[in-house]
Amino acid sequence: MNGLKLIAGNSNRSLAEKIAANLGVSLCEIDLDRFGDGEIRAKINENIRGVDVFIIQSTNPPAENLMELLILNDTCFRASAERITNVIPYYSYARQDRKDQPRVPITAKLVAKLVDVSGANRVLTMDLHSAQIQGFFDIQADNLFAAPVLLDYIKEKRIKDLTIVSPDVGGVKMGRAFAKRLNAELAIVDKRRSEKDKTEVMNVIGDVSGRNIVILDDMISSGSTLLHAAGELERRGASSVMACATHPVFSGDACANIMKSSLSEVIVTNTLPFDTNRCPKVKVLDVSGILAETIHRIHSNESVSTLFV
Repeated sequence: MNGLKLIAGNSNRSLAEKIAANLGVSLCEIDLDRFGDGEIRAKINENIRGVDVFIIQSTNPPAENLMELLILNDTCFRASAERITNVIPYYSYARQDRKDQPRVPITAKLVAKLVDVSGANRVLTMDLHSAQIQGFFDIQADNLFAAPVLLDYIKEKRIKDLTIVSPDVGGVKMGRAFAKRLNAELAIVDKRRSEKDKTEVMNVIGDVSGRNIVILDDMISSGSTLLHAAGELERRGASSVMACATHPVFSGDACANIMKSSLSEVIVTNTLPFDTNRCPKVKVLDVSGILAETIHRIHSNESVSTLFV
């Protein structure tokens, strides 16, 4: 594609290569390594003056992934790129999106400000932890959904007596959309967060007895929310329980706990790199097609609104 360059950071090189293959282009040649003291060194080995640049980089820990993105933004800005779009499949530091306690930061806003001032003109991300984060940017921010890929996979399984379960009230809107498209019932788990990575199920709203359950969430981190919800649903008579989430963060003992659980399957996408050998119950779906199509439309100044539903 004329006038378009794709640049990949180190956070998810495999996804970047798939996006490039979908677009029929090669990734831009860059040097992204370290100085002797560990500082990040970046150099772009191709001319990008006047070019529409898309930098593909999730910002998941370690923090160097975020620093790489910021440094690549500055590199492209100083190389006179015409427009710099950050493709951030997984936008991290998003769980702290408001002051829910005294003396805590709003990291979702902080990272947005860092992206803004580092030289980016636009952000393209997927399944933000909360929709309000779009408003934290002072530049255009598009939030895509992995729903088309996830829905197609669930439809292929032809699950009978299906109920979609939202693990919290915040996910009800997405849960209702999934339930409608799958002709399924909807239930909600009422939970309370007892610690930063632990939750306690208080109640289940909806009848799950004898139903085949798909728990729907935006990410799986420690797995505490998922496993507590799955246990409570089984106690209330659910026939089977599987889970579906966009971002496979899988911190700590999440994989081991999922393997020990009665979950039949966990469906995620490749917004983050994940080796299924770590957890054979996990099925990874590819979202590179959605991201590539959006990049193509942005570059061609075509509407992308149809991709947000």
